[in-house]
Amino acid sequence: MENLIQLVNRLQRACTALGDHGEESALPTLWDALPSIAVVGGQSSGKSSVLESIVGKDFLPRGSGIVTRRPLVLQLHRIEEGSREYAEFGHLPRKRFTDFAAVRKEIADETDRETGRSKQISSVPIYLSIYSPNVVNLTLIDLPGLTKVAVEGQSDSIVADIESMVRAYIEKPNCIILAVSPANQDLATSDAIKISREVDPKGERTFGVLTKIDLMDKGTDAVDILEGRAYKLQFPWIGVVNRSQADINKNVDMIAARRREKEYFSSTPEYRHLASRMGSEHLGRVMSKHLETVIKSRIPGLQSLINKTIIELENELSRLGKPIATDAGGKLYMVMEVCRTFDGIFKEHLDGVRPGGDKIYNVFDNQLPAALKRLQFDKQLSMDNVRKLITEADGYQPHLIAPEQGYRRLIESSLISIKGPAEAAVDAVHAILKDLVHKSISETTELKQYPSLRVEVNGAAVESLERMRDESKKATLQLVEMECSYLTVDFFRKLPQDIEKGGNPTHSIFDRYNESYLRRIGSNVLSYVNMVCASLRNSIPKSVVYCQVREAKRSLLDHFFTELGKKEGKQLGTLLDEDPAIMQRRVSIAKRLELYRSAQAEIDSVAWAK
Repeated sequence: MENLIQLVNRLQRACTALGDHGEESALPTLWDALPSIAVVGGQSSGKSSVLESIVGKDFLPRGSGIVTRRPLVLQLHRIEEGSREYAEFGHLPRKRFTDFAAVRKEIADETDRETGRSKQISSVPIYLSIYSPNVVNLTLIDLPGLTKVAVEGQSDSIVADIESMVRAYIEKPNCIILAVSPANQDLATSDAIKISREVDPKGERTFGVLTKIDLMDKGTDAVDILEGRAYKLQFPWIGVVNRSQADINKNVDMIAARRREKEYFSSTPEYRHLASRMGSEHLGRVMSKHLETVIKSRIPGLQSLINKTIIELENELSRLGKPIATDAGGKLYMVMEVCRTFDGIFKEHLDGVRPGGDKIYNVFDNQLPAALKRLQFDKQLSMDNVRKLITEADGYQPHLIAPEQGYRRLIESSLISIKGPAEAAVDAVHAILKDLVHKSISETTELKQYPSLRVEVNGAAVESLERMRDESKKATLQLVEMECSYLTVDFFRKLPQDIEKGGNPTHSIFDRYNESYLRRIGSNVLSYVNMVCASLRNSIPKSVVYCQVREAKRSLLDHFFTELGKKEGKQLGTLLDEDPAIMQRRVSIAKRLELYRSAQAEIDSVAWAK
């Protein structure tokens, strides 16, 4: 069972070392889940004397006004009889104090280091471990004494600040309250009882300690309080008799004071029947046993909480990403890794692992064919236009067998209009690729960390896509121009031959060809143009995919990588300009995760030992 209190001691030390003081924060707190005993009392209630009686040493700062200005986590460790007593501070882990006057001075000095000499308070605890054969294994948290007025040098809010700090500790369900009240004052005015009642109205986790019983007015006693009739708590009240101020001034030994305390209760008629459960030694034993019991009951829930929180912290740390490297090589590697992650996501969109790539197929299967269908070849091949181009192509001398030049001009003027849908297909695929770049950037978690890198990657990717679009337009338009520059002769050889030139040479050149002949020419040209359209409908997508989609998958950021290799460490650092709030959050999460993993290992070691 002693291991359990030591376990909580180690966990509390780890909490403070890693910044978990149980305060309100955006981080999960382990401190609040650990069972603890908080010592609460008003100024001059004898709170410090009770603690010193439990320890058996005079070690706490004394003086007027508010002496305790930081929580003091007092961890008591019982050692073998005859061993030398010593103390250690959490902030001075390798220094042993055997002179307890030096302990008192160090508490005052460490308080001033945190709060200055302004007499203000701080919620950051001081850790003090005392090893002695005269103590029980126990941990107590000494809180600043409740007060009603601010002294000189303190802000007007000090009264409310102390109460808020005390309340923050004792309102937590895992906190056991040790409420210290002086017997020579009306219990109804006790600061400790008042605040304890507010946070623990049923008295289920409050232990009442009555001090200064020996200083009560003659003819009065504290029996009603000690027997629970004046104010009932779930646990019995415990009375203590501390050293008087005269004893303190004379440096009366604490062990001798404990003997005198026992004698007082056993020899005073009013308290003789209660003597077995009175005194500071009894108080220490009761609190140690109760703390062990509470810790044991909380262990399963504590393990569950720790395991659950570790998973949550690991997930958040993963979401926040890796910390920035300090050297140029590390920074370059980080930038490359982030870019590769983005490039991988972009490829997944194109390959169908993520949505979006199917839109490119839609351009080829629907948009391009629809655009080709909308081309008005019938207008281009109207009777008037056919006659005009045929006669113009013949010039001053009519053709002999077939109007070859006229055919060529009619075909070329029709095929040229295919350039519009071809360019539109290139632009449509470019727009889709550009949209996929933006989507991939937004889906790359690492890029959210670094706004400047996000802008650079986006700019570099779009610039590459624009170069690919320009190359794709050249290649795609060349396909159309190829069809214009060289006709498929076999198509025309398979047409039925007509030796009649048509027209009447005695007539005007504009009446040279009859309508039937011109209609046949228009029909032949339309058939050829439709054949070419069908061919281009298949070849244009191939050209676009080859020049844009394939290249985007292969070399989207190649130019960016080339330029990246020329940058120095400082320039790379500007790309990794992470939001300071995220950097701080990552550090905080990492510390808290370290705390919970340490706690997990500590609890597991105790569980295995048992």
